Amino acid sequence: MDYTEKLKDLLTTTAKQNASDLHIAVGRRPTLRVDGVLVPFAKEEIVTPESAEGLISALITKEQKEKLMAERQLDFAYSFEDKARFRVNAYYQRGYLAAALRLISSRVRTIDELGLPPIVHDFAKLSQGFVLVVGPAGHGKSTTLAAVLDEINHTRGDHIITIEDPIEYLFTQDRGIISQREVGGDTLTFDDGLRTLLRQDPDVVMIGEMRDYRSIATAMTAAETGHLVFSTLHTNSAAQTIDRIIDSFPAEQQGQVISQLSATLVAIVSQRLLPKIDGGRVPAMEIMIVNPAIRNLIRERKIYQIDLVIETSLQEGMITLNRSMANLIKEKQISLENAELYSVNPSELRILLERM
Repeated sequence: MDYTEKLKDLLTTTAKQNASDLHIAVGRRPTLRVDGVLVPFAKEEIVTPESAEGLISALITKEQKEKLMAERQLDFAYSFEDKARFRVNAYYQRGYLAAALRLISSRVRTIDELGLPPIVHDFAKLSQGFVLVVGPAGHGKSTTLAAVLDEINHTRGDHIITIEDPIEYLFTQDRGIISQREVGGDTLTFDDGLRTLLRQDPDVVMIGEMRDYRSIATAMTAAETGHLVFSTLHTNSAAQTIDRIIDSFPAEQQGQVISQLSATLVAIVSQRLLPKIDGGRVPAMEIMIVNPAIRNLIRERKIYQIDLVIETSLQEGMITLNRSMANLIKEKQISLENAELYSVNPSELRILLERM
């Protein structure tokens, strides 16, 4: 079998179907994720160990294959004939090769095109501070950040540096200079890229993902020294994010971290992509803007009270995830059943709907 041609067919279909992901795993047919739902290719044969290796080998270079075999997993980006770009994770499961390919739009969509709240435009106007976009994997964090960075690129003469593993969206430089650094190619390790970051004269920094307390410390220091810093975390809410950041540091450093965080944090956006009633997906978002009340709660480590401040600060542009979902239900964009699946407090969501 010509695995290069087979791979080409699969990637073409993935792009045409506007699927978010393509999965290749032994024992089942190649499978797409469309609007959050897994859909197997009905006409494709079940993937065998041989075909999995053939398809994945068609994606990677000899050097990448050696690294995959040595480390048992590999993150990389793959450009498909100028038609589409994929973020790929190849890995072993039960001794067999498998891969998950995330389709990345060839064009960076704007904040308005993504249906994000108007207040997200304000993040592109900031001169310094720390902004986090959080949520589960596959719920649009990178897409939201790309939209904000591209707005900065088109409206400000700033130097934007990204450290990504791998590079996802490709930006076309406009008023700004954009330096996109990929781990493994442009910097040997994530830590190396972070360590030299501030020597490269950035105005705006985007750290693809904060993986440990060292990357969090670098992000906060950059924000503290007059830079605008964006990053992501796999957390479910603003309050959980703050707890996660503090708890990732050794106990003796947590006091200093709380002080830094209360001084530098500007906003946390927690988002979910929910299936729309008429097809496609729509973002539901919790937005926390750091005001004096939240700054005090962080300093006093009364993180559990933050949700109440968000709920009572609608006039400042804040919104809870449940209220965002309730608005989408009222607008008949999403169903109550789907909203309850994604809500961290479904009973509160139902009470909110009754009051609206």
